[in-house]
Amino acid sequence: MAYVQVRRRPASFAGLAVALLLAVAALTLFGSLAAAQLSAPAAVARAHVDGPGLVVIAGAFGEIAVLVALFVVVNALGFTLRQQHRELALLRTVAATPRQVRRLIRAQVAVTLLIAAVPGVALGRVGAAWFLGALQRRGMAAPGLRIPGTPVPVLLALAVTLLVGLGAAALAAGRITRPTPAAALTDGTVGQRRAGVVRLLAGVAVLAGGGLLLRLAATRRADELDKAGQASLLGSLVLLTAIALLGPLAVRVLTAVLGAPLRALAPRAGWLADANLRGYAARVSSAVVPVTLLVGLSGTMLIMTSTAEQAVRATGVATSVTKASDVWLRQAELGLLVCFAAVSTVNTLVALTADRRREFALLRLVGASRRQLLRMLTVEAVLTTVVGVLLGAAVALGAAGAFSLAVTGSALPPVPGAASAWVLTGAAALTLPGIVGTGLWAVGGREVAAAS
Repeated sequence: MAYVQVRRRPASFAGLAVALLLAVAALTLFGSLAAAQLSAPAAVARAHVDGPGLVVIAGAFGEIAVLVALFVVVNALGFTLRQQHRELALLRTVAATPRQVRRLIRAQVAVTLLIAAVPGVALGRVGAAWFLGALQRRGMAAPGLRIPGTPVPVLLALAVTLLVGLGAAALAAGRITRPTPAAALTDGTVGQRRAGVVRLLAGVAVLAGGGLLLRLAATRRADELDKAGQASLLGSLVLLTAIALLGPLAVRVLTAVLGAPLRALAPRAGWLADANLRGYAARVSSAVVPVTLLVGLSGTMLIMTSTAEQAVRATGVATSVTKASDVWLRQAELGLLVCFAAVSTVNTLVALTADRRREFALLRLVGASRRQLLRMLTVEAVLTTVVGVLLGAAVALGAAGAFSLAVTGSALPPVPGAASAWVLTGAAALTLPGIVGTGLWAVGGREVAAAS
């Protein structure tokens, strides 16, 4: 049954497949790097290198890849389940138990992983060879190391990705399995209006945990710059998780504030866009969270690097944060994170907009023109981008501010203007075409046929 669902609705599972493919590729890449070091002859393995060593690098990158993959897979799977919500709720009304529904969702994740496994492994193996060569050219890996042919890294990557997918399924399935069958069916028809109490409490708890991590980073001594950076980066990931949990509430608050000027500037399109964003906060949150992830992680790493460089210029003492090799490593890490976030952003926005074709058809039936709908989508895209950027900037400034307080004594970090402008431009370049471009297709066609 799971395979039939994936075959019947390939577009619904496309985002999940790409997220799982990236997870398999990243874990295969870093697992292969660790295997290259561990399987090397003793003479090669003991060779002096600049930096922490290949196993440490692979472990650090792999840890972040798992955390970000869980974040992205939960978001992608949440959309996939919303696409099937009515069907799964109907299964419950005809006596399917919550356990059977959860088993079906886990099976869908497993089937999707099987589809993504082969290209993911191939991409990871190619990436491992390239990354090892790049490290060797910078003296961070022994020249004699080679990527081994053992299947162990691949099997571990698939196993960890499967665990990530099953964990995401456990988190995402609750909306269908917790309510009664009738309530689940109604929820699938009218949409979820309020975030659950458990989700809100979890979001507040995670937010408090992120605050504690940033406090830990801020109280580090000035000579513990490396530890302050690690705590700040981990704190930013925890804060982004809190935003994912509190997303619908945050969207309602920010759209209520930002919607007023939009309604004034564009009375018709602005009013309709504002009503859509506030009325479907859970749907909008799915679009906002990837943008927040992109801006939050990119901004945190860029501002922290700028702060560390300023501290080194003031003290003249270099640390691993400012060494050229480690700067390159952080740029590679940022590239990995941006890749996950960008794919998640595009997949989510395209899927969410395409899923509204029936809604657009109904608006066409009651007199809305194609131009008016595109104008409304443009306003929604701008507001979605602004909300995501504001939330991501808040995370970046909070994490970088804690780091700056530890190393410079000031909670106001130096913000690199040009790099920050590129981050904002990238977020807008992914969000606006993703929504408006898909909208050009979604608002076309025969209105009555689409609405029936």
